[in-house]
Amino acid sequence: MKRILTLAAAVLSLASVSAFAADGKLTGYISDSMCAAKHMGTGAACVKKCMDGGDSPVFVDAASKTVYKIDNPDAVKAFWGAKVDVSAATSDDKKSVHISSIAEAK
Repeated sequence: MKRILTLAAAVLSLASVSAFAADGKLTGYISDSMCAAKHMGTGAACVKKCMDGGDSPVFVDAASKTVYKIDNPDAVKAFWGAKVDVSAATSDDKKSVHISSIAEAK
């Protein structure tokens, strides 16, 4: 019985670790949760207005138009409305992203 519980605990801990993919390089836009992909490329003023209204920042993948909630929103404050390159771990089941580095896309 102890072996089964130990095995079950090991499987559950591995499952929680694999919930986030390894850091990958993504290009997209920092937008707001209300307009998300509709704001791609409209600039910081529009996104800032929505953010000041209480929305939260999101990352919109430029290639797939997938919208991800940002787990660490302070990391993107200087990039509202900008097209960016990020290194990030994504969680597809939660549709979230944890950004480890960010730079304006060239």
